[in-house]
Amino acid sequence: MLTIGELARATGTNVSTIRYWEQTGLLAPSGRSEGNQRRYTQDGLDRLAFIRHARDLGLSVDAIRDLIDLSERPDMPDMDADRIAAEQLAEIREKIQRLKMLENELVQISTRGAPSGGNKSRVIQALARFEQRGSEAE
Repeated sequence: MLTIGELARATGTNVSTIRYWEQTGLLAPSGRSEGNQRRYTQDGLDRLAFIRHARDLGLSVDAIRDLIDLSERPDMPDMDADRIAAEQLAEIREKIQRLKMLENELVQISTRGAPSGGNKSRVIQALARFEQRGSEAE
């Protein structure tokens, strides 16, 4: 059995984040010791490691919750997990496209040199235009 501090160190997660994920239902509530201290099993450690990895990959809390629900219900079809993965892939591809556009803007800004007159810098103007174009694409 692990204390919340040991669980935090083992996974590189803040104690407050572990408590939050318990409150939201992503992480099952821990058992308690006689001194009312949280105690976690290997299953809790595994679940927390999964949540951390999924968050690092950019999955939303709702997507993680759906995947956890699916893992607890083996009778559910794999296509639900496939749907979640496909949605995540689409989001990642959209972010990559926006990052490429931002990269192009920053290359243009950095190769133009210092702004000539005016109150606004070229960086602010270019990023404002970039954001406006990004909003129109959505």
